[in-house]
This record gives sequence, structure tokens and C-alpha cells, in this order.
Amino acid sequence: MSVSDMFIVLQGVLTADQDIREEIRKVVQALEQTAREILTLLQGVHQGAGFQDIPKKCQKAREHFGTVRTQLESLKTKFPADQYYRFHEHWRFVLQRLVFLAAFVVYLESETLVTREAVAEILGIEADRERGFHLDIEDYLSGVLTLASELARLAVNSVTAGDYSRPLRISTFINELDSGFRLLNLKNDSLRKRYDGLKYDVKKIEEVVYDLSIRGLNKEATVSAGGEK
Repeated sequence: MSVSDMFIVLQGVLTADQDIREEIRKVVQALEQTAREILTLLQGVHQGAGFQDIPKKCQKAREHFGTVRTQLESLKTKFPADQYYRFHEHWRFVLQRLVFLAAFVVYLESETLVTREAVAEILGIEADRERGFHLDIEDYLSGVLTLASELARLAVNSVTAGDYSRPLRISTFINELDSGFRLLNLKNDSLRKRYDGLKYDVKKIEEVVYDLSIRGLNKEATVSAGGEK
């Protein structure tokens, strides 16, 4: 084979790879749009009247996740099944955002931390990497860290809305989350930096709880804690 023929073959390989990446980008763009729609919907909980509409907003968000599952099914067909990590960077960010959104919905519904397996089920993908297109552990953890930042914001807005018990519950949840992350030996630089931000979320929520305490509102919150969340 001549040098020229060798490079013609190489160009063919490069073109095929570029075509795959372009098809992936199209689906990822659609996923990003759906994620924005879910985020816009859930951001309404931060408004004054949003707390009363939490169940309705969560239900609508779950309907949007039906679209996400369809889009992820399409994404699976755009590249060879054994080359997940070769193209992972294309959908890594949007998948982390979707993990956060799923975790936020579950927290709003039950005030619990969603498992990786449950998120994978919501997204219609696998938790086990051996079974194909899956939810990478680090993507799951990144999404959970984004949830912590969102809950810090929710704690502040809860006080504004007159819900004084919610910040106390958020504080308990975030402290448990922080304790869990302390058990991990994080090797990923990006993930470790994201985790470093968790301490600021913890501090922000502690400041909210402290402010409630010095204003005597934590006593009112404690009395009402057994009521509606």
C-alpha cells in the first residue's frame, strides 16, 4: 500500500469518527434542552407560592423524564456499545445535570437521597457498566453535589417564604451527605474540587439555621416539624 493509500484509509476512519460524534452531539443538544425545561420547572419551588406546588411540579418533572428516556435510547444507538468511554465526554455534563434534577425531584418528594440505581431507572439506563450504557459513579456523585448547592439555596428561600422547619431538615440532610462524602477517597480532580464546594454549602445552611436560632424561629420550626413538610 502506498503512502497516499494509507492516508486515504486514515481519512476514512477520521470521517467515520466525526460522523458518529456529530450524531451524538445532535442527541445531546436535545437532552440539554429537555434538562433546561425540567430545571425551569423545578426552579419554581424557590418562589413564594412554589412550596405549595411541589407535588405538582415533581409530577410534571417526572413526565419530562419520559422524554429524557426516549432521547437516551436514541443516544445508545449512535455509537458502538463497547466504546462508551471513548465518547463519554460528549454527554458527561448533561448526564450529571440530569442526575441532579432526578435527585432534586426525589428529595422534594421524600427528603431522601436517591440511589444511583434509582437514578438509572428514572433515566432508563443501566447502573452496571457491564450491561451497556450506564450511569458512571462519578457522574452520579457530581449530580449529588449539585443537589447540595441547590438545597443551600432552597434553605435561604424557605425562610423568606416563612417555612422555618425546612432549613433544619435540609441541614440534617446536608450534614449526612457531607459525612458520606468524607468516607470516599476521591481520585478524580474535577470531582474533588466539586466536593470542596460542599463545605461552603454546609456553612451557608448552618448560617441560616443559626439566624433562625437567634431570632427564636427555630423553636417555632421544631414545634411544627411534625406537621406538613
